[in-house]
Amino acid sequence: MDIFSILANVNTCRIMTLYKLSSILTAILIFILAGLTGCKKSEPGYHFEFQFLTEQYKPLNYTENGELTGLAPELLKQVCLQLDIPFEVNILPWDQAYAKALQTDNAVLFSTILNAQRKDLFKWAGPIASLDWLFYSSSQNPIVLNSLEDAKSIGRIGALQDYAITQFLTSEGFTNLVICKDNIEAFDLLLKGEIDLFPSDWLTARAALETLNRSFYSVAERLTIRTDLVYFAFNKKIPDDVVADFQSELDRLKVNGVMLSCYRKFMNSSDFPGSFQIYTENYPPLTYRDAFGNITGFGTEIVREIMGKIGLYADIRLTLWSVGYDLALNIPNFCLFTMDRTPIRDTLFQWVGPLGTNTTYFYTKAGSGITITSLQDAMNLASVGTVNSWFSDQYLRSLGFTNLVSDSDPVLMTKKLMSGEIEAFVCSCVTFPDILHQADYSYSQVVPSFPLMSSDYYIAFSRNTSTAIVSRWQQALDALKQEGTYDEIYRKWFN
Repeated sequence: MDIFSILANVNTCRIMTLYKLSSILTAILIFILAGLTGCKKSEPGYHFEFQFLTEQYKPLNYTENGELTGLAPELLKQVCLQLDIPFEVNILPWDQAYAKALQTDNAVLFSTILNAQRKDLFKWAGPIASLDWLFYSSSQNPIVLNSLEDAKSIGRIGALQDYAITQFLTSEGFTNLVICKDNIEAFDLLLKGEIDLFPSDWLTARAALETLNRSFYSVAERLTIRTDLVYFAFNKKIPDDVVADFQSELDRLKVNGVMLSCYRKFMNSSDFPGSFQIYTENYPPLTYRDAFGNITGFGTEIVREIMGKIGLYADIRLTLWSVGYDLALNIPNFCLFTMDRTPIRDTLFQWVGPLGTNTTYFYTKAGSGITITSLQDAMNLASVGTVNSWFSDQYLRSLGFTNLVSDSDPVLMTKKLMSGEIEAFVCSCVTFPDILHQADYSYSQVVPSFPLMSSDYYIAFSRNTSTAIVSRWQQALDALKQEGTYDEIYRKWFN
């Protein structure tokens, strides 16, 4: 064989070897790519990784037989299932969980009350529950409370570190708070007489007392403090679209029956908060609860007619005005009626109306001999009663009145007027006749001594309610006025 034949055979072998090597490398590459593709499919499908945080707070979130359960965890499981998110939750004491949620970029804390102190510290999805806070005492302790002011003079009030109700009481000027480790310790101290009062919702109170093997009747409700709404709180660095996904899933659970089922199971109620909150106060004849337990009144009937026109079917909840006002300042998708639209309030809310006009007077007790012919006369009185969340209170303070005696309950202030504890009471002519009736007095027993102001009253919406929703409400009200329905309702209530 000549040299050329030898070289040809060598080249042929090299080519075949290279071909085989290339085939092997291709097969290896395909295998690696297939493996990588398989790994990707096994990862969670959602594009954001969460760190969920909670505490032991039955019935909202607690462990049972080693498993995390409660209203919030069961709802979270449904959200995680739909969004393909791993359900992994770290259970910590509340103060540690709260601090970690503020410091951890991907943290979600539940169950968290949205209030003025926390509003701008987190992003929010919810609400998932409504809690009514009450002051409890031992049933053996005959404490009588008519107002928050009364509670400030009580010796010792239990409180939990960084809880919303603790933040609220601190902001109201309470200096007699004693920090407890948890609800169970607090109720134990209450029953032992080591603290005099403890603020709690009734479900949590019942659960804590069961743990202590004590009857719920070993404590007594002394005063309703406020109402709060419960949410999932997201660290501020979590993207808005992620929070929006969560909110959409929670809204879906409110429609498909899952929320109702969970609320009945854990909260012993069917009255869960919807996607849109509508609150009012006991302010007859505009809004009030009648003898049959129904919320009615001029403003209520107008609101129901508006909801019928726009196809919204939401429950109307009745609460103290101070509570509703605070919620309207902080909660998204929130409606509060009826409210005087004033310069001080104008930029705090969005407005639908007007519904009517209200004149506010300085009222005195008939036969008292007290005469008011000017604002200066009112300033010179020893005491003038106001309701602390009404605009009239805000307005008089802005004018420099230093003789105001305030409370959240207009009936209580009426009784103070009639008993001589205050010399005048500031109230509107629309509502005072009914307030007097509630206090077992008549309008003939008072005198509208001097007019303070006249203002229009509206339906108010929180600033972070969609402007499209507010616009639909205004259009529906305008239609009611145009077709005559508004006039018919007005004549029914005001002759």
